Amino acid sequence: MLFRTAAPKLLLAAICLSIALSSATQAIAQQATPISVIVFPGGFNWPIWVAQEKGYFEKNGVTVNMTPTPDSKFQLTGLIDGKFDIGITAIDNVVAYMEGQGAAPTSRTPDIVAFMGGDNGFLRLVTVPEVKGYSDLKGKQVSVDAITTGYAFVLRKLLEKGGLKSTDVELVSAGGVMQRFGALLERKHAGTLLISPFEVNAEAKGFNRLTDADEALGRYQGLVGAARRAWAEENRASLVGYIRGYIAALDWLYDSANKAEAIALLRKNVPNMPEELAVKSYAILLDPSKGFARRAELDVEGVKTVLALRSEYGEPRKILTDPTKYIDLQYYENARKQ
Repeated sequence: MLFRTAAPKLLLAAICLSIALSSATQAIAQQATPISVIVFPGGFNWPIWVAQEKGYFEKNGVTVNMTPTPDSKFQLTGLIDGKFDIGITAIDNVVAYMEGQGAAPTSRTPDIVAFMGGDNGFLRLVTVPEVKGYSDLKGKQVSVDAITTGYAFVLRKLLEKGGLKSTDVELVSAGGVMQRFGALLERKHAGTLLISPFEVNAEAKGFNRLTDADEALGRYQGLVGAARRAWAEENRASLVGYIRGYIAALDWLYDSANKAEAIALLRKNVPNMPEELAVKSYAILLDPSKGFARRAELDVEGVKTVLALRSEYGEPRKILTDPTKYIDLQYYENARKQ
């Protein structure tokens, strides 16, 4: 009899607790500051998806609205002109626009900076099935995002190391990785630089991976979080909150106990991704030594590689040697102080 009397009371208490927690969650979300983040589509956005799904951003006072970009021109001009708060982009793009070597004009004078790292680029040179080596690329088109920014200089160096001169192939601008991947599958170009996990899908369809950029170039800084200096200073608390939420997502992703859920979340955000491809993506993107930067740290030596390539191929020609000109880690360091 005592049990029958207590059960409804326990149920009522549970309902009240659930309502209270829901109200608290809604209150946190309402108080959070919205941040607009422009990204390239792809599995390398995994930490952001996790932080959104798990509420790590909201717990740190921000909400994130993501916008996919078709190419680096749209992304960088939008970021510099103030249409977006944060860009997840190649640090080479940051350097290029700061040095007057950007691929598109901007209405504002560029003043952007990298505030945290992301990865080594996950860059793979992938070709159509009939191209099995560098020599097979002679006289053919190879695609990049923009000819003068992003990873174009990585591709030029890989071709050079493969024994090809600049005149042996034709570099063409084909947009972001999603567009280049589609063009490659349609055989519009003989090869392109893909970003993991796109190469896994291409290889499954019979396309060839000639090389991984990190094996040919050594340490290289790929994606970073970038923002306008003025916005970062004016929104210090929000930027620190974003970084903390991102790092919390990385902690969750690198916890092997979350592997099944992490793969399910990846497939949720990448429509039609087969489970086998998702599992391979997990192994690549979360490789302890070559995957996402474990704590979103920025590799200064990797930035030096970026500057060396831009010094060699960039126009107008400049010798670039100082990574600190394009980096401001005060927000990252603040975020790490828990």
